[in-house]
Amino acid sequence: MAGSALLLTTGGCGSSSSASAPASPPRPAYHGVEPTSPTPRARFALTDTTGAPYDLYVRTPGRATFVYFGYTHCPDECPTAMADLAAALRKRPTPDARVVFVTTDPARDTGPVLRRWLDQFSTSFVGLRGTQAQVDAATEAAGLPVGKQQGPQPTLAGHPDQHPKEAGTAPHQHKGPLGYAVSHSAVILAYDAADRLPVAYPGGVTPSDIAADLPLLS
Repeated sequence: MAGSALLLTTGGCGSSSSASAPASPPRPAYHGVEPTSPTPRARFALTDTTGAPYDLYVRTPGRATFVYFGYTHCPDECPTAMADLAAALRKRPTPDARVVFVTTDPARDTGPVLRRWLDQFSTSFVGLRGTQAQVDAATEAAGLPVGKQQGPQPTLAGHPDQHPKEAGTAPHQHKGPLGYAVSHSAVILAYDAADRLPVAYPGGVTPSDIAADLPLLS
C-alpha cells in the first residue's frame, strides 16, 4: 500500500560509532507529526471541479502540496483545515504550493458545490471528487482510509496497518441530513519538493506552524 501509518518519531541517546566524524547540523523540526519511515507522494487520479481528470502525482511533482480528505457538510474540522491553510499561505506566500481537497462525500459534493465551498477559502484550492470506490481507493493510497456507513449508528472506518490515534489522526464522524455519517481523518498531509511526506498536521496545529514549515517543504 502506498500509505503508511503516521506515527510520532522519537529520539534516542547513544554514542557515535566514529568519534572523528563531524557533527551534522540539526535539521529544523517540523511543527506537525513526522512519519517514522519515508513515505512517497501518494499516487491517485480523480476528477477536478470542472470535470477534468486530475492525477495528483502528475500534476504536483516537485512542489509543496497539502492534501486533505473531507467534505463540504463537515461542520468543524474541514473548514478549519482549509481556513488554516489559506491563512498560512497568506502569512508566507508560496506561489508553487498547492492545496488539494478530496471530498469523501461525492454523492453530495458535486463539482459546483465543491468549487463554491473551496472558493470561500481560496480560488486556487483544487477540489477533487470521483465515485465512492475511486475516493476510497485514493484514501487508501494516501494511507488515510475513511468510510460512509448507512444507519443511525455507523462504525468508524479502519485499517489493520494504520494507527491513526497515535498521530492524532483518528477519524471523525458527522451524521448528515440524509441519514448517514461520513468519517474522515482530520489530518493535513504535507508533501515536499522531493515528493515525500515529511510531516502531517493533525487538529490543533496553527496557521503560523504551517507557515513556518513552508520553507522546509518548498
